[in-house]
Amino acid sequence: MNVVVITIDALRADMPWTGYPRDIAPRLAALEARSVSYRRAYALSSYTAASTGGLLAGRYPGELPRSGYFFSAYPEEVVFFPEVLGEHGVKRLAAHAHWYFDETAGFRSSFDDYRMVPGIKKDNETDNSITSPEHLALATAQLEAQAEGAPFFAWYHFMDPHDRYLNHEGYPDYGPRHRDRYDAEVRFTDHHVGQLLDVIAALPDADRTAIIVSADHGEAFGEKGMHRHAYELWEALVHVPLIVFVPGVEPRRIDVPRSHIDLAPTILELMAVPSDDRFVGQSLVPELRGEVDPTPRPVFVDLPRTSDSWRRRALVHGRHKLIAFGDERRFELYDVVEDPEERVNLRLKEPALFEDMKRRYLEGVQGIRDVCPKLRDGLQGRHPNKDC
Repeated sequence: MNVVVITIDALRADMPWTGYPRDIAPRLAALEARSVSYRRAYALSSYTAASTGGLLAGRYPGELPRSGYFFSAYPEEVVFFPEVLGEHGVKRLAAHAHWYFDETAGFRSSFDDYRMVPGIKKDNETDNSITSPEHLALATAQLEAQAEGAPFFAWYHFMDPHDRYLNHEGYPDYGPRHRDRYDAEVRFTDHHVGQLLDVIAALPDADRTAIIVSADHGEAFGEKGMHRHAYELWEALVHVPLIVFVPGVEPRRIDVPRSHIDLAPTILELMAVPSDDRFVGQSLVPELRGEVDPTPRPVFVDLPRTSDSWRRRALVHGRHKLIAFGDERRFELYDVVEDPEERVNLRLKEPALFEDMKRRYLEGVQGIRDVCPKLRDGLQGRHPNKDC
């Protein structure tokens, strides 16, 4: 199959198809209704540079060679899965709308046709641009230029829900609060993503083109005292939508936890390209097609130490989530099904459960090979006796 991945910056998991009362994403909701929808999907980290680098590399962000700055640059030695697709004759397309994706990230060389919305201003603190219309035009031009029968992979990361939340004439105005204005941004982005879905549906190869929609991270509106994203691993920041449309696959909803770590091997299998041990996740294709029942397995979320953030890691197992702060110096435990805002720390309330989750965490992270970034002295919370 062809595969189109659409990621939407800062898209929260509480969307209309999960019970959110506002109709802020009608086109995505319609896609979700005819897709396999993962209700407990997790990004690999809580901000763009870490989560998208990990997604493309099929590895946890802390395992990747990188510069170590908050907007981390990845060197050529990092193998991203689109490179493997290219080795098997797949045309690789991408278009983006934030300065980080231009030259800083190091993603460009993994694609044959990599375009940027023009006129993007670099601002490390916020995003003042409105980019969905121009982004849609770039993506449309790329997709419509593909020859029938020639396999392609495409990735488009829509930016507009990202702070700063801007008003859009002709779209609903939900009110003055941050969440109200964010919801209006989601509705604006949903309209343009919907138009991109129409473009895909009109392609000659639409009947063999899979679509994956997710987010690089969520967004906080006061949960745990946080606003926006990054720096922590609270549910509002790392629990994200995951919609997988595969032609001919029966729609349904899956409630077991899953991670973006699985997307690289999933996409490779959908495109009939062999995976290998450079990509540590498990393909979702057998459960997407109903060949096996989705079974629980541990999900890890990774926030490496950077120039701007301390290290955090989390394990999601069943309905519970254990967060490790720093170098496993402190742990907190939550029932994120019953308590999605993580108000009640169960560490002292359920000591046996806490010890079991801590054991699972410590055993699991042995399989995550930490790589020290190029930056050393400027890392936040660096242990004095360790390189990183």
